[in-house]
Amino acid sequence: MRRGRSAGLAGVVSAMLAFGVPGPATAMTDPGSGAGAASVQWKSCPDYSDEVVRSMRVTEEQIPLFRTLMKRLECGTVSVPLNHRAPGGRRIDIALTRLAATDKAQRLGATAILPGGPGNGGYLDPILRTVLRNEEMARLNERYDIIGFDPRGVGYSTKVACPTGPMGPQEPGTLTKEAARKIYDAQIAANQRCGRSDPAFLGQLTTENVANDLDLVRTALGERTFNLLGFSWGTYLGMVYRSRFPERTGRAFLDSVAPPWTRLDRHTKESAEAAERDFGRMAAWLAGRDEVYGLGATARQVRETVAKLVRAYDKDPKTFTDLQRPIDGSAVSDLARRNSTEWARAGKALAELRTAAGTTAPPTVKELFGAPMGAPVPGAPEMLNMTMNWAVKCNEDGSRTGFDTAWRDYQRLVQRNPATGRAWGVGGMCTGWPLPVQPATLKRSSGSLVLAGHLHEFMSVYDWTLQTRRAVGGTVYTVADDVHVSVARVPECAADVVRYFETGRIGRGCAGSPIPS
Repeated sequence: MRRGRSAGLAGVVSAMLAFGVPGPATAMTDPGSGAGAASVQWKSCPDYSDEVVRSMRVTEEQIPLFRTLMKRLECGTVSVPLNHRAPGGRRIDIALTRLAATDKAQRLGATAILPGGPGNGGYLDPILRTVLRNEEMARLNERYDIIGFDPRGVGYSTKVACPTGPMGPQEPGTLTKEAARKIYDAQIAANQRCGRSDPAFLGQLTTENVANDLDLVRTALGERTFNLLGFSWGTYLGMVYRSRFPERTGRAFLDSVAPPWTRLDRHTKESAEAAERDFGRMAAWLAGRDEVYGLGATARQVRETVAKLVRAYDKDPKTFTDLQRPIDGSAVSDLARRNSTEWARAGKALAELRTAAGTTAPPTVKELFGAPMGAPVPGAPEMLNMTMNWAVKCNEDGSRTGFDTAWRDYQRLVQRNPATGRAWGVGGMCTGWPLPVQPATLKRSSGSLVLAGHLHEFMSVYDWTLQTRRAVGGTVYTVADDVHVSVARVPECAADVVRYFETGRIGRGCAGSPIPS
């Protein structure tokens, strides 16, 4: 472990106070609400090995810069109530980081990065999602402090782990009603085991509570407002924070916008429809390269070829000795719903599956399906906590679908989406969850808000961006791609993000990730 600063403690505290920042264990009264005091317990940041750094997809060329940024990063925790409605009760810790603005004379404030999931860690987002992303995103740190945090239930913040067990038979091939029922019943049993394992903690894993935690982080840092940069589920967190604390929210840019509702059955249905629509674009792209892929000379022919492959591999799944899972119709559908950055590899894998006859997987199929999920590198920060993901979804899911409805919806989904539908499972993820539904309340406000919707993606359907604008207001920024949370990764789009935070102005959109040539 190392010190967050190289100077002595007195010098650190003096420098912090000069910029209105609390030193170790220094209490700050919330200037916006008069709600009492909160403080940051500053401490040394983790010391990561090169192996850990590489596991976070930092390239060899970026490692020296990563090390330099870690020397600038400040790390700490803020104590918050487990239950914000009973602030005198049990308390938990929220882990946070800050990468201070490099141009302090022109500093504009603090921007909090809101991670996806739910359940993604955000502790290192000031480095990984901004400065290391590209030169354009790095500019955000010139005039803004960048704030990262692990939401409650994740990473270095207080968390729990649910007991896990078998989730029912996962036999390859066509999913029968009998097999679906066993999977569904196993999910109910797992939900009950999890929800009853620590209901006092798990029942407090909600988006609204994460928003409350974030506001106490703001208070502890002495910031009158937080600007927000949210990704995926972080966009919903941004909506909730802005709804609860409009006067404490500055500029907000939300990429790959979540819907303004939390029903999982509707989420699956609308995502599946969007995936099938985007496959139409993929089919046209593959048809234009029929001499390479041989899947059909027209988009319609490609659609028919892939639908036949789904049926054929469901009827007769293939087991390859070098793959951990058999290839059935769900695997074919998974290829068909890949985004445009993977069309070339997915098309090649589909072509290989048409003629696969050996005992080992064709090369591209092995490349896409052969790598097992590796164990986390020791010492690596947690990137996804599945218990938090599970609990937030189920605490907020208003559907909790019965089996007959879930089975009917699944059959309809597969029938209506012949290329991609088999990639989706039977619904009812939260049926049997023993804790009450706790939806957040969204409100409109007149503050600055940009909603970045991607025209063709299925993970965050473009129409959800429009629904969210109707629910909470804001300006739509259209990204003409199908790639989830791509804005920060594409330099031209990232430049718009930084310009927005600097000036408050935003254009109509950007091209996003390019379609492969």
